[in-house]
Amino acid sequence: MRLGILIYSLSGGGAERVVSYLLTHCISKEIDVHLIMMNTGVNYDIPKSTRIHYIENSNPNEHGVIKALKIPFLAYKYARLVKKLELTHSLSFLTRPSFINVLSRFFTSYKFKVITNERAFPTLQYSYKGFQSWFNKKMIKSLYKKSEAVISNSNGNANDLISNFKVPSDKMYVIHNPIDLDKISDINPKEDFFDATKFNIITIGRLDIGKNHKMIINAINKLNNTNIHLYIIGSGPMQSELEDLVEKLNLKNQVFLLGYQANPYGYLKSANLFAFGSNHEGFPNVLLEAMACNIPIISTNCQSGPSEILKLQNDKSDDIMITDYGILTPVKNDEAMAKGISHFLDNKSFTEKCKINGLKRIKDFDKEKILNQYIDLVGAV
Repeated sequence: MRLGILIYSLSGGGAERVVSYLLTHCISKEIDVHLIMMNTGVNYDIPKSTRIHYIENSNPNEHGVIKALKIPFLAYKYARLVKKLELTHSLSFLTRPSFINVLSRFFTSYKFKVITNERAFPTLQYSYKGFQSWFNKKMIKSLYKKSEAVISNSNGNANDLISNFKVPSDKMYVIHNPIDLDKISDINPKEDFFDATKFNIITIGRLDIGKNHKMIINAINKLNNTNIHLYIIGSGPMQSELEDLVEKLNLKNQVFLLGYQANPYGYLKSANLFAFGSNHEGFPNVLLEAMACNIPIISTNCQSGPSEILKLQNDKSDDIMITDYGILTPVKNDEAMAKGISHFLDNKSFTEKCKINGLKRIKDFDKEKILNQYIDLVGAV
């Protein structure tokens, strides 16, 4: 097998992290692997021996229409590169690289296997108005079914692709996100950061409308309990809006925006509860990271991912949903979020059980196990 991995860049993100792991795994297993990118950004550690190729060096801020118009040209360039490198398998990550991956076969008679990898829940991810959402939905429906295999990182995403984007079920595979348990285990908690007399809640995520930090802040306000502190790690376009909300609700002594933190694990290991308010997800790696840091979880039951990670048995409730690993709440429901937080405050034994069960559950996502699933699947196509 001679494997090509196509992705836009390695500048940051869950898919990019998986690719960095996969490159290291392939090279350690002496698999002939090539990394093909569309931008030179690399913020993850990859082996020095990694063979890197570029089909362009694009501007990350290019307009969506320009990105769409360039796809056939990039597919042509990628087809030539695949033939030159004599790749037997081409594995793409994320939407636009996957379009290029499938279309490249129309520009060459050279035979190779195409595997696409969709990380989002497309119906929700591209539910917003505008050309880019319309274009991506059309292209997913037209192209993904032409792959030999389509990989998703959650059952929810896979079902969406089958039901709404015409991906044949026999081509659809689920491989969850990997977590580097050894790396997380080696990181020390920030023991002196939090006030030990308070109940310290932490959340991590880009400050945008989809992550819905406003809902968590409103839940804190509803609890009316000055012993509860909320720490928000992340940066993004809603920074000033969230700061204004904290000011308006008079929560400056309870809610703290910490900005982007390259290594959030020390904070996770020292907090009392991890809260997640997202409206929609593909498969939220941050829940795995929290679980690996031995912290109980409260999360919205958004599509998709949280219910799979926390093994929810019945997701029809409009109230809090209690699992062996934490609590799920309805999306965009600050009252339920507040009620769930209160449940942790009032039930210390439940909190401890969640932590114990979480350390067992997280082993299902161990990096080596997940990466072997990738190699086994690609090799079997």
